[in-house]
Amino acid sequence: MELIEETPFRFRIERHGDMRVPGLVFASRALAPDIAGDKALEQVVNVATLPGIVLASYAMPDVHWGYGFPIGGVAATDIATDGVVSPGGVGFDISCGVRLLAADLDRATFASKLTAVMDDLDAAIPRGFRRGGLWQVSRGEFGEILTKGAAYAIERGHGVPRDLRRCEDQGRVDGADPDLVSDRAVARGLGQVGSLGSGNHFLEVQAVAEIYDEPTANAFGLHADQVCVMIHCGSRGLGHQICGDHLRLMEPAMRRYGIEVPDRQLACAPVHSPEGQDYLAAMAAATNYARANRQLLAEAVRRIILARTGAGLDLVYDVSHNLAAIETHDIDGRPRLLCVHRKGATRALPPGHPDVPADLTESGQPTLIPGTMGTASFVCTGVENGQAFHSTCHGAGRVWSRHAAARNISGKTLRADLERQGIAVRGLSWKGLAEEAPAAYKDITAVAAASEGAGLCRTVARLVPLGVIKG
Repeated sequence: MELIEETPFRFRIERHGDMRVPGLVFASRALAPDIAGDKALEQVVNVATLPGIVLASYAMPDVHWGYGFPIGGVAATDIATDGVVSPGGVGFDISCGVRLLAADLDRATFASKLTAVMDDLDAAIPRGFRRGGLWQVSRGEFGEILTKGAAYAIERGHGVPRDLRRCEDQGRVDGADPDLVSDRAVARGLGQVGSLGSGNHFLEVQAVAEIYDEPTANAFGLHADQVCVMIHCGSRGLGHQICGDHLRLMEPAMRRYGIEVPDRQLACAPVHSPEGQDYLAAMAAATNYARANRQLLAEAVRRIILARTGAGLDLVYDVSHNLAAIETHDIDGRPRLLCVHRKGATRALPPGHPDVPADLTESGQPTLIPGTMGTASFVCTGVENGQAFHSTCHGAGRVWSRHAAARNISGKTLRADLERQGIAVRGLSWKGLAEEAPAAYKDITAVAAASEGAGLCRTVARLVPLGVIKG
């Protein structure tokens, strides 16, 4: 499979076989060799065969192999021409995303409090595969969470109204139907509201190391040497179960609709079909759960920071990177209603877009590109004429599997190395730390630079880690 360089940050896979559109890969020349050797490019080609797909099958600079769709994949289908929705284009961790909070506190003042704060977070934050959640709710309350998302958490006292203004979709998406969430999914999610999970999920205390765009940073509420907290998690077992449930329903449905795909992991159904509508309604419920989950975690962090330092925390933004959204975009000069799959990719809306918070209309939507343990993270913003339906990357992107990382890295040695760099680490297991070592990922600085170079977003600030909580 040949990658044809169109510009220094854009590579093309020409249509061949059953591809309906070309593949477009956003990457620098430095990142391209790793991408070219990744099975994810086969998935970019496979996605290009989906019914109704428009323009291209896109890959972000952090692209790597996933389930059906590559992680870092974006694809939109035209609903009016039997365009499909595919759970594999969203992923198992529905509405997994990143939330950034900024403290009224500078790094130097905070230094003496770091160890105590990290110990408190270590004790307070539920994480791992089967740990409980911060909010024990009844079945009735659980239905409210699935319907109202972060708005219900705030209604119950877990946050402030401003949080919703700085959250994608104001903290909830419409169209959720809890009745389409299976009993098994409910059982998996009921006790996990306000929990971090495991894998690459984390809670990180950070400091603003560098500002690249001061007016935009000011609009976001960021300044140099400021202490921040970044939270990366999703919909836990609930989202995983919903994805699995609907994949199983869509496989036989494809035969009824005459759909053939090159990989069964791309199971799909027309957006307007009963199966497509049911998935979107269940996905919306999982999305609302994820927004409430991050809201609860943010409130726990606020209480701890306030108790230890007297400082408050304001939400900069909360954005998801595993969603299928119904959006209107111009295609061939006219507006079309599309189902935009973003898997391991975030929305990056430009200044003036109607879905950008009113106080950020001149700066654009904040987008968050987290690094790995010991590396920087970046705050960016959407740009005019943004590529891939105004999308950008969501992180560094793996180059080693978790098994390979655990074989090659010692978690104990990694923690010692990070502690010597002044980064406090609180993890549940040595294996879990090793699996998420920086060596297992692409260079986050190169990924962020490629995202800007490709016209996906603009970099606003660089954050560095002070302490990390891992599952």
